[in-house]
Amino acid sequence: MAVLVAREDAVTIVTINRPEARNALDAETMAGIGEAFVAAEHDPSVRAVVLTGAGDRAFCAGMDLRAFAAGGAVVDTSRPGLEVFTERVYPKPVIAAVNGTAVAGGMELMLACDLAVVADHAKFGLPEVRRGLVAAGGGTNLPRRIPLALALELALTGDTFDAARARELGLANRVVPGDQVLAEALALAGTIARNGPLAVRVTKELMVAQARGAAREEITALTGPVFASADAKEGARAFAEKREPRWTGA
Repeated sequence: MAVLVAREDAVTIVTINRPEARNALDAETMAGIGEAFVAAEHDPSVRAVVLTGAGDRAFCAGMDLRAFAAGGAVVDTSRPGLEVFTERVYPKPVIAAVNGTAVAGGMELMLACDLAVVADHAKFGLPEVRRGLVAAGGGTNLPRRIPLALALELALTGDTFDAARARELGLANRVVPGDQVLAEALALAGTIARNGPLAVRVTKELMVAQARGAAREEITALTGPVFASADAKEGARAFAEKREPRWTGA
């Protein structure tokens, strides 16, 4: 299967399973990722998602250019695709466990995730211009994350850079040895999953909204339901009673 889905406690693990093609994205793979994210979104017991690649060479090498050159379909429009989490605020935290090279669409996938745990041997880049293409899957949003001049340098040269530079630019939360990437990402996801699910979801929405300069009315509309929620009351009771909270997500 092009995409594998597993579960560890409250975390769904989505693995791009095409190591022979450096986990490149063809129509089947993108649809498999999309369907996995839809299923995780609608499962209330899932509190976070980890996205990774099979093997230790590549997280994702971007679009499958061989399939594209052969005239294969770029996307399967009859099924959910990457837009499920790349083109909107996905309601649950998504952590990229970048086990190897993440270039072109692979780097764009990483950028679409909320957090990134990166292997120390990983390489990154947006080489689309070298193939006469445009990094339209999220790469052109890079100036929202780093200064414009640095984003332009990466996108216009197509040069690759290493994990240390990714951390320096603020694109990687943690850099660890390759054999620890998934475990570290799962530990991070587990820490998040222990928190109030409604509070986590709204905190993510608030930060994204604040980053794009949302109006005060929108911020107030998001925060009000959290303070009035059963989870907020449960969190206070659990603190007072010195026990772990029992979240309901409401």
